[in-house]
Amino acid sequence: MTHSLTRRRFLHRSLGAAGLAMAGAGSWPAFGEEKPRKKLPVAGVVTVYRRNSHADVIIGKILEGWNQDGGLGPDLELVSLYVDQVGKDDMSEPLSKKHGFKITKTIDEAVSLGTNTVPVAGVIIVGEHGKYPEDPKTKQTLYPRRRLFDEVAATYKRCGKVVPTFSDKHLSAYWADAKHMADTIYEMKIPFMAGSSVPVMWREPSASVPMGSEITEAIALGYGGLEHYGFHATEGLQCLIERRKGGETGVKSVQSVSGEGILQAEKDGRWSRALFDAVVKASPTPYNGKQKRPTEMSKDAVFYLIEYKDGTKGTVAMGTGFSHDFTCGVSIRGKDPFVVAYLGEEDRPFRHFEHLLRAIENMIHTGKPSYPFERTLLTTGILDAAMHSLADDHKFLETPWLDVKYTPADWPFAKGVPGPSTPK
Repeated sequence: MTHSLTRRRFLHRSLGAAGLAMAGAGSWPAFGEEKPRKKLPVAGVVTVYRRNSHADVIIGKILEGWNQDGGLGPDLELVSLYVDQVGKDDMSEPLSKKHGFKITKTIDEAVSLGTNTVPVAGVIIVGEHGKYPEDPKTKQTLYPRRRLFDEVAATYKRCGKVVPTFSDKHLSAYWADAKHMADTIYEMKIPFMAGSSVPVMWREPSASVPMGSEITEAIALGYGGLEHYGFHATEGLQCLIERRKGGETGVKSVQSVSGEGILQAEKDGRWSRALFDAVVKASPTPYNGKQKRPTEMSKDAVFYLIEYKDGTKGTVAMGTGFSHDFTCGVSIRGKDPFVVAYLGEEDRPFRHFEHLLRAIENMIHTGKPSYPFERTLLTTGILDAAMHSLADDHKFLETPWLDVKYTPADWPFAKGVPGPSTPK
């Protein structure tokens, strides 16, 4: 998500944040106070490696520190890298010469280093960016995330060893591919994480929904591409709604609506105007504060209406024109709404990716995922259903296949607000 997000220290009305739990168990030490550990070797498997690509702002922090300026970084060492598409703006070759990691021709070689074992401690897959085909119906970009994962898994099978593995963003454009990946993960017992930086980004206010809350509804405000950024908004919603009493139960139905369909859904009680208005009010003013917030919703708005199996309602409101950030609110039975805006750093090194990498680093060092990948499995399925509903003239989709149950983890997120950008 290397896009321009505001870093303004805007003020919010608390909206019920008082007394809510801060980030969960565990926290990161202050910058510069980390106790050094042995740097564990990792392999990178990426679609492209150009400036400001996800490969750059994730793996680049392993190579050149959190600020990508040669300073302190994670206790990881990149030893090999596979790049699927090498363009004129490729950074991998000069970085290989500078840092000494091996660029490989195959994924198997990147993971095995040409041996019959897996000598690396972890694998980081970044299937984002690059020139790939588009689904002619849903317009989803068909990044080869399943192919990259399958080749990593094939190497594990050949060598008889698995290591912690991370896959950036949603698992695939298609639920069938995501389910295949999940089945492989379970069968091979791969310590696995996936997803975006949104759940671990800075929040305003810096709080979270208390675990076990009686959540009745959640609404997320998003912007940008309906799939590319729709995933970020959906995951921002999911990382809060999963904290409801009983944990995650799965999704019963998904429908995308627009125009009059949005208003009809409100009349039918499928989303709450009061909660929506609270989310809009708490979100930063659009366009970095350079113009006033519009008074009317954009005609291009699309709402993803989600009904969970336990009756909880979720809405991802894309393209409303009210904000250029991701903001999410939840209704908790008997309490005022809780609303939080997710804040990213607007310039390189995009330090919200630092906090994603910290979660990955923790998994590689402990061998245990920092939070369940099922969150991303479910959001992948929700998004795929939303894209197909939209392409099929807003068709209402029953989704019995999204029977994804899991218990959320209390992994911490970035505290305060983004700091000043470092020199380019």
